[in-house]
Amino acid sequence: IDSPAVTNQSSDITDVYAFRGADANNLVFVANTQGLLSPSATGAAKFDANTLIEFNVDNNNDNVEDLIIQAIYDGSKMKFYGPVAPSEKGTRSRLEGSVTAEVAVTAYGSTAVTATGSNGIKVFAGPRDDPFFFDLDQFKKVIGGTATGFNNPGNDTFKGTNVLSIVVEVPKTLLGASTGKVNLWVET
Repeated sequence: IDSPAVTNQSSDITDVYAFRGADANNLVFVANTQGLLSPSATGAAKFDANTLIEFNVDNNNDNVEDLIIQAIYDGSKMKFYGPVAPSEKGTRSRLEGSVTAEVAVTAYGSTAVTATGSNGIKVFAGPRDDPFFFDLDQFKKVIGGTATGFNNPGNDTFKGTNVLSIVVEVPKTLLGASTGKVNLWVET
């Protein structure tokens, strides 16, 4: 359950994903916000210009952010900063450096608008179908003791709902991970 401070707010993070890009030299980071949007509500959903979305990258396995990638909506475009070393670590953030990429927010039902920054970062911002699959009803049965496990296939409780997504594809060379691995978390 979400913290009361962010429930039903534009700062509510629904999911975070990281995976290898179609180009094996890149990693893709995704932060989804404002979950459970019905199709009728998605067209009016907007990113909040007062909400900074920050990807925190730990590249030496000490669970402290070494680099950050930030995204903030300026009223017409999503602007991206980084990856850059943060001047403050932990729960405090400030915009760091200069804009490295920007993209128009894709309108609901439109073809995805993407952009590439000068450092090879590729970016997207806009509504998407909620990719999280979870059978909430079966989960409640398991917790309640009336079922012993999940069904295959299960029921996608979130089918038909949408999120607002921020997607950043980053060349691995910009992440400075000597082990080839990174830890990632997102905050708003």
